[in-house]
Amino acid sequence: MARMQPTEAWDTLNPQPEVDTTAWRIFHDVTAGVWVDHFDGHWLVQTRENRFPEYLKGLAQGVASSIHWRPRDKAASTAPERVWGEMEGNRFSVVENGAKFWIDFDSGYSSGIFLDQRLNRRRVAANSRGGQRILNTFAYTGGFSVMAALSGATTTTVDLSKTCLNWTWDNFRLNDLDPEAHHGVRGDAIDWLEVFAKKGRRFHGIVLDPPTFSRSGKKIFRTDSNYADLAALAAGVLEPGGWMLCCANTHRLGLREFKKDVFEGISRQGRSVVSCDTLAMPPEFRGDDYLKSLWVVVG
Repeated sequence: MARMQPTEAWDTLNPQPEVDTTAWRIFHDVTAGVWVDHFDGHWLVQTRENRFPEYLKGLAQGVASSIHWRPRDKAASTAPERVWGEMEGNRFSVVENGAKFWIDFDSGYSSGIFLDQRLNRRRVAANSRGGQRILNTFAYTGGFSVMAALSGATTTTVDLSKTCLNWTWDNFRLNDLDPEAHHGVRGDAIDWLEVFAKKGRRFHGIVLDPPTFSRSGKKIFRTDSNYADLAALAAGVLEPGGWMLCCANTHRLGLREFKKDVFEGISRQGRSVVSCDTLAMPPEFRGDDYLKSLWVVVG
């Protein structure tokens, strides 16, 4: 079997993006099928092929203290294998945009934070303030909630997983935020958007970052076919002049179609789009366009 070889993209590793950030994609090579995330000195490597690229150990010298590897075709619950270096314990914290987040390499598909959303989390922080109510749906470990709360907003965090909600509150405490001053709801985000509408609850900002596919009871959600429905529900509980961060993590939905779905959903509520910005992924994710993000202000 031929040895997996790096491409010329290996000439340089991606530098630390900001002084107050210790977690980023240090290498992203779609051609070679090798992706390396840097978490405060610990590398999490994913590969398209079912073998570890040994040359990474040389590149890690003086840059990383440990390397952990998992092929992308492994089950989401599979913990990565430590192949080089040392790490004390499985849980540690990183900093992103000045905020702290817990990381756990044994947690499954993601280790606690999706690095491709770094700039979007910063934008949420910049557009949140005291007196505002921010809703974070499909919240995972509450990264967007943390950023909004640090800016003074009151957050509502919705996720199906009790583990993720508990992780969210751990992240709050890590940032000296009081979970009791915020709201957490375990359940299906679509169901809760309907509940919020019936109760007359309104929000100044809403984060929509659904999985590509999800199932809740008999309900099935697919990003490429159900996003207009989701956008409509969100627009129904958004304050006039409020914003929606709409994200779609899939190659199956093009940007034009995605924007059309979002606009259609908003129009179903008799609402209008005041402005819409297309947001880019962090620069280290070059050569890939799977994540589409829209910042939409609704009248």
